[in-house]
Amino acid sequence: MQSYRIFEHTADVGVKAYGTDLKQAYANAAKGLFSLITDLRSIRTKTSRDIEVTAADRETLLVAWLNELNYLFDVDHIALKKFEITLLNNTRLRARVYGEKIDSTRHHIKIGVKATTYHMLRVTHNNGYQVRVLFDI
Repeated sequence: MQSYRIFEHTADVGVKAYGTDLKQAYANAAKGLFSLITDLRSIRTKTSRDIEVTAADRETLLVAWLNELNYLFDVDHIALKKFEITLLNNTRLRARVYGEKIDSTRHHIKIGVKATTYHMLRVTHNNGYQVRVLFDI
């Protein structure tokens, strides 16, 4: 099964991510986000962070999750590559994420992601899970 696919939309860029369960789909959406930012192969898993987010439903939880990861990139300059979601229900997500500080000699920044949007946001279940999200760039 393909883990994620990037798609263009007007002035934004999107990710469709797939998983056999919701945890895998959300983790693959995070991989898709960081694949937009830099080459995932250049990121080492030297450091980890524990993340916990809450929201009203699973769609807004996806946005909160991806915005929190983008915040780590923007503020702490950490590129992430590995996402282990340990708890996920309709309103709460807990995970340990792995990556490293940005190193300009190894990490070429492709685009800057401003935020995860609610436009065209979708979480579906049909023979596995699929999530669709757009990013403001």
